[in-house]
Amino acid sequence: MAVTQLGYLGIGVSDVDAWEIYASDVLGLEVGGKEEDGSLRLRMDQHLYRFMIHPSGEDDLLYAGWEVKDQAALTDIAERVRAAGISVAEGTPADLEARKVIGMVKFDDPAGLATEIFFGPSLEKTRPFNSPRAISGFETGENGAMGLGHIVVSMPDLEEGINFYRDVLGLRISDYIDLNFGGMKIRAAFFHCNPRHHSIAFFGPLAAPPAEAAPPPGIGPGKRLNHFMIQAKTLNEVGLTHKLCEEQGMEMGNLGVHTNDEMFSFYMETPSGFNVEFGWGGREVDDDVWQVQYYQDASIWGHENIPMTAAVAGD
Repeated sequence: MAVTQLGYLGIGVSDVDAWEIYASDVLGLEVGGKEEDGSLRLRMDQHLYRFMIHPSGEDDLLYAGWEVKDQAALTDIAERVRAAGISVAEGTPADLEARKVIGMVKFDDPAGLATEIFFGPSLEKTRPFNSPRAISGFETGENGAMGLGHIVVSMPDLEEGINFYRDVLGLRISDYIDLNFGGMKIRAAFFHCNPRHHSIAFFGPLAAPPAEAAPPPGIGPGKRLNHFMIQAKTLNEVGLTHKLCEEQGMEMGNLGVHTNDEMFSFYMETPSGFNVEFGWGGREVDDDVWQVQYYQDASIWGHENIPMTAAVAGD
């Protein structure tokens, strides 16, 4: 048994009001409500929320929630995580209420990221998603089965991360990209758990860098989250969002198409300093015929001038 989708993200921010404006007016996400502690729920489909924006000040990713299909799958994954030597906590009634799920377990991944495995998310089919920007919708699959999009995070020990996400959580490797940043060679590994080309990717150094080399953004001290990606349903909505960001003078990169997932997209800086990739048209994976591939270029064309928090993204 394996995880089936990236279900939700928890992000700690220093300015919730700025995030509410940014999420609504730029990304086109719908504010689904606020919690008593001031946390903001953001919707992009029929799920009650896909993002929880917490006023905790980190300006970084706090936790990631991965869905499984049922209680049996949850129990199986919890046992595998424990067998890997990682402490697992059962979700308390307060945890289940906070996340609006039926069942959940919690642990830290090899990089220390708080990770939640859950089943039974709350859906709101009586109140369809309604973008304040009139975005036609976001590609999350039938009944939301492809998840919210993807995340790219740093992983200090690349092989340890690969072994955990592949062998313990059951994600499958889509492909690899090797890049060179100022004398540091890094490898990014991309994983899928449903037809979306990747739900998570992470990168790490292939060899120790020269003493004088500065680490690229996202490796070493700094933010855990390089970027998250959300996928619009039309090409025009990517172009219109790029134009909107340009008119507002936002920090952003050029449009482009990636080598591995062939996503037409651009990157923009969030109020928290990490980036969002806003895309359309990514490849989908058929596991019956898919073969792991390897690239040494991040993009077929474009994606120049990416804000530095995502300069290492390549996906």
